[in-house]
Amino acid sequence: MLRAKGTLAVTIATGALLAATAPAQAAPVPAITAAGAIVVDGTNGATLMAKDADTKRPMASTTKIMTSLVVATLPGLNLDQKVTVKQEYLDYVYVKGGSSAQLKAGATPTVRQLLYGMMLPSGDDAAYALADTFGTGTTMAARTADFIAKMNAKAQALGLTNTVYDSFDGISPTGKNLTSPRDLAKLTQHAMTNTLFQTLVKTTTYSTGGTSTVGAWSNTNLLIQPRNTGYAYPGATGIKTGWTTPAGKCLVFSVVRNGKTIIGVLLNDEERYMDSMALSDWALGPAAGSKNAVQRSNTEPIPDVLD
Repeated sequence: MLRAKGTLAVTIATGALLAATAPAQAAPVPAITAAGAIVVDGTNGATLMAKDADTKRPMASTTKIMTSLVVATLPGLNLDQKVTVKQEYLDYVYVKGGSSAQLKAGATPTVRQLLYGMMLPSGDDAAYALADTFGTGTTMAARTADFIAKMNAKAQALGLTNTVYDSFDGISPTGKNLTSPRDLAKLTQHAMTNTLFQTLVKTTTYSTGGTSTVGAWSNTNLLIQPRNTGYAYPGATGIKTGWTTPAGKCLVFSVVRNGKTIIGVLLNDEERYMDSMALSDWALGPAAGSKNAVQRSNTEPIPDVLD
């Protein structure tokens, strides 16, 4: 009888624990407009929800997650190494109509500054500078091609079977710069174990140190931006926006709440912020202010930064 009581006590305790954690996902998964999506547990990678998660799609500037990871994990990386900004980087952005860190030709930002310039305003000029600096070859074309090869090698090493890069920034010359939501979540989970990467993606603004025509770079991710310029979504810790005409609006996001972390990927999603917040509340349970942020995204959306 004592054993039965003990068993009952365990059952009740377990039930209480489930009741405390289950409401976050007791409701049906919110309807979303993304063509492809996934939400995973940021610790163990378990899939919490998925929508066409294994179909290859254009990823736009979420490509820069891999670009930054390749640089951040280079052996002997010197973040204070200075890089001279070439006019070719700026011409490239102008011709392609890409997003820009508005670097100055002849300026000498550090590698650290270029990483911020790439990940916050999503500067294609900063991405070009990094690829040109850390690729191997005698010409710019050879060096950037070698850097892209490093990106593909990293993808292969991580088992990203639905991912291929032909670009260091997401502007695809062949239309074959592709990934799947599941692959992108797996990549991001790995990247978030890197302290430098974590710091980059959660930063809202960063001084350009005079290397750009603007005084500070602002993060295009409205989840982490404070009111009134963003949603100030509780627990948001990154990660990266993306937008091109073929890819549509994309967002990779992470949220930490009640000791649990989720990572989400939305590809080709016109309502990327509303969907990311609704999914986060579903997976983690709402926090103070989160419902207001979701409602705001529906009734008074912040003007989106198209990247």
